[in-house]
Amino acid sequence: MNKDVSKIINELHIYEKKLLNALETNEDLSPDEIAQNTNLDIKSVMSAAGSLASKDIIKMDKDVEEILSLSSDGNNFAEIGLPERRVLNVLISKKEIPMGEMAKLADLDKNENKIAIGWLVRKNWAKIDKGILKVTDFGLESEDINGNDEKLLLKLNEGNVNKNELDEDLLEGFKKLNERKNILNIQKNTNHSFKLLDLGKEILENGFTIKEQATQLTHQQLKEDTWKNLEYRPYDINAEAPEIFPGKGHPLRLIIDEIRDIFLNLGFTEANGTILDSAFWNFDSLFQPQDHAAREMQDTFYVKNPLKCDLPNDELVEKTSQIHEDGADTGSTGWNYKWDEDIARQSVLRTHTTGISTKFLNENKPPLKMFSVGRVFRRETITYKHLPEFHQVEGIVAAEGINYENLLGTLKEFYKKLGFEVRFRPAYFPYTYLSTECEVYLEEKESWIELGGSGMFRPEVLAPLGIDVPVLAFGLGIERLAMIRYDISDIRMLYKSDIKWLRELPLTNGIKLD
Repeated sequence: MNKDVSKIINELHIYEKKLLNALETNEDLSPDEIAQNTNLDIKSVMSAAGSLASKDIIKMDKDVEEILSLSSDGNNFAEIGLPERRVLNVLISKKEIPMGEMAKLADLDKNENKIAIGWLVRKNWAKIDKGILKVTDFGLESEDINGNDEKLLLKLNEGNVNKNELDEDLLEGFKKLNERKNILNIQKNTNHSFKLLDLGKEILENGFTIKEQATQLTHQQLKEDTWKNLEYRPYDINAEAPEIFPGKGHPLRLIIDEIRDIFLNLGFTEANGTILDSAFWNFDSLFQPQDHAAREMQDTFYVKNPLKCDLPNDELVEKTSQIHEDGADTGSTGWNYKWDEDIARQSVLRTHTTGISTKFLNENKPPLKMFSVGRVFRRETITYKHLPEFHQVEGIVAAEGINYENLLGTLKEFYKKLGFEVRFRPAYFPYTYLSTECEVYLEEKESWIELGGSGMFRPEVLAPLGIDVPVLAFGLGIERLAMIRYDISDIRMLYKSDIKWLRELPLTNGIKLD
């Protein structure tokens, strides 16, 4: 016996063997007849047939027969005529009639009236001119000529018809009648037939035995040791399995959750803020001058309702004002302008989450470790690398005696947990000094990519908040991290409903947290 055929026979299910046996004696048997001869239910027969067909052992054909008949409405129209035909009969004698009188003159109900108007125009039997229905030349020619839909209607009035037996003309009539509701009844009868293929004939020539085989074990069989006496059905470990697409988190959400876990495991407290905030917390609390370019409308979304926001307590506002104007007692000269409270009250969609950090410092006393993850908004033109709306994560640490080395150590640990090797280079940010950009190394591209910024908060930021200990701060854009993680070059991909891409992404990020 051919080795491959022997293997196929060994892996056949008992239902498949019974079906093959039935077909060996008579290939013209229907599924119902096979079910009766083999003591199987019809569902088992069809399941076995589908399996055998997928292995090219048998061929399974399906023939769908559609039997057409008339509903009660259809029978009525066959006797008195379709609504448009009854109107045409009136039009031929009167040539034109007002639309408002059509239903009465043709003896139509409200529903038939609507149907008649549409089909009269569609069949070019009539046209509507300023509320007057006028017969066309084609309508006059159609007085004694039935359309293909009317021909089918009359044929069905004599008895049921197999759709497969209709000629081309009546098939067109079927399409028209089938567009209307409650005229046709369609009964579908599906017939299956089976044919042995060469492989099936070879299997039958080699022969096989039909006996029960175990496909799974029960607790009782294991307990009583009866499993030792069972015959087990072989299975092919190399057989293709269906591809399954289980539900899973969106890739951006997976990364956000991963970052949140990292911070929580490092002992940070999570803080949240509002998307709508005052310019005070978004800009002024960070020692950003009121004439800074980032505050221009081409960079920031300003909100009309509410147009203004409340400011915090008077003491904090006054200290912030002094810092901006002359630096107060921080050793800074400030920005040398008159600070404007009205500008600080402006409502903005937050351009970063750093305002959450200053609020947290204002409401909590060091030592502390805080992080926040949130959506931010900037007036960016949508391109492959920019969006007007994206996510940002921030972290701060405030304690006596911490310094720049602690900042670098914290960053190394954070990026290590994300799976990156990190290096640092000097940078400039408005509200930090000893500012640093963090670059991560991508082995597949053999290059360093800038991923986040960091630094120590300036005294001008901390003094109004009453913070007299060093505060280190760092953050990054999450979409940029996602682009690196998922190797995509267009940031818009993260927000497209590309089901193929989403399905092919791994269930997890593959990063194990310590």
